[in-house]
Amino acid sequence: MLRGFYNAAQGMIVKQRQLDAIGNNIVNVNTAGYRKDEIVTNTFLDELILVNERKETSGHLLQTYADISKTNLEQSNFTWTESNFDVAIYGNVYFNIRARNGNVYQTRNGQWELDGDGYLILGKSGRVQGQNGDIRLNTDDFEIDNDGRIFIDGEQVDRLLLTYIPPDADVDKLGDNLMLYNGNEQLPEGEFFDVIQGAWEHSNVDGNKEVTQMMEAQRLYEANSQILKQLDSINSKAVDIASVQ
Repeated sequence: MLRGFYNAAQGMIVKQRQLDAIGNNIVNVNTAGYRKDEIVTNTFLDELILVNERKETSGHLLQTYADISKTNLEQSNFTWTESNFDVAIYGNVYFNIRARNGNVYQTRNGQWELDGDGYLILGKSGRVQGQNGDIRLNTDDFEIDNDGRIFIDGEQVDRLLLTYIPPDADVDKLGDNLMLYNGNEQLPEGEFFDVIQGAWEHSNVDGNKEVTQMMEAQRLYEANSQILKQLDSINSKAVDIASVQ
C-alpha cells in the first residue's frame, strides 16, 4: 500500500516537471535561437547499478523519477531577411555575448542591432564578442563572411568569437537566449560550420510535437492523481475496518 502511494505521487511529480518544461518550450516557440528543454527520467534500479560500480543488482523496484533537465542543442531552420543585422550559424558553434555583469555566454540568437555607442549588441543581453572583444562598427553597412570575418568598406575590422559546443553537451541556460558551456570550446579539426549573414535561426521547438506531449503528460498526471485518491480511500476503509475489530 505504501509503495502504491509512493509510485503514484512520484508519477505526478515526474509529469508535473515535464509539463513545466513543455510549457516553457511552447512559450518560446518563436524565440530566435531558443533551445528546448527535455526532462530526463531515471529509475531507482538504474541508481542501484550506478552506485554499485555498475554491477547488476537483484532489486526489482523500477520506480521512475525525474532526474535532470537537459537542453536539446539540435540545429533548427532559418528565416532569410537580407538584413545585415541578422546572422545565423550552420553547425555546432555559437556566438558569444558579454553580459552587463562581465561574464561571457553563448547563444544561437543572431538578431542583433547597434547600441548608442556603435557596438553590436543582442538586445538587452549584452554585446556581441569578436576576437578583439566588444565589436564596435559605428555603421550598419558591414559584411560578415562564412568564416565570421567582419568587413567595412572591404577592410577586415574583426572576426566573430565563436565557441564550439558538441550536440550532446550539457549547458547551463540563462533566460531564453543565453547559455554557458564549461567544456572544451576549441573547434575540432575537420568540424564544419557556416556563418550566414541575412538570416536568423528559429527555436528548435516543434509546436505540434510539444502540444501532443503536453496532452499525454497531462493525462498521465491525472491518472496518477486518481490512483492516489483511490489508494487513500482504500487506506481509510482499511483503518475503519481495523478500528471496528
